[in-house]
Amino acid sequence: MKPESHRGSPFAEIEDRWEAVERRTPLLPEGLEAIVAELREADRQERIDLLLDFSRRLPPLPERLAAQKDAAHRVEECQSPVYLFVELLDDQVILSADAPVEAPTVRGFVSLLIEGLKGATVEEVLRIPNDLVERCGLPEILGMLRVRGLSGVLRRVKTDVLRARASSPRRDSAGDGT
Repeated sequence: MKPESHRGSPFAEIEDRWEAVERRTPLLPEGLEAIVAELREADRQERIDLLLDFSRRLPPLPERLAAQKDAAHRVEECQSPVYLFVELLDDQVILSADAPVEAPTVRGFVSLLIEGLKGATVEEVLRIPNDLVERCGLPEILGMLRVRGLSGVLRRVKTDVLRARASSPRRDSAGDGT
């Protein structure tokens, strides 16, 4: 059941689609599954160290996207300024992001999403369970506000993937675009 605040909002349709996708088999893309398994099996200190490692590996935002860092790309749920960019190449999701080095846990989570979703399709991204942060064991090492921010990052990725798919040109069944 949707929270009362989303009824009648523009997000109601997106939430309905997420719920429909989640009713299917909630499998993670292979790369993300490996990362989640590593985090889940790690002890508390190892999880922190893994997030810090990921934070150091966040790829720089391409210059063409850096000029577009604005409110439309900012994840509002994050206290730190996190900017997400979703692009589609055919059905493959390409995720780019910028997060400050002063927020290593958020930066690490964003980086693990980028790494774990390399080569993922739209449907694979949409199937990611909304409790991914919990599956990684991150609530055990982070405060509640930080966990909410990370969950907001995932929601934003999924919302932007839906938007990108909706705005991408449709192909016919022959695949020639006519």
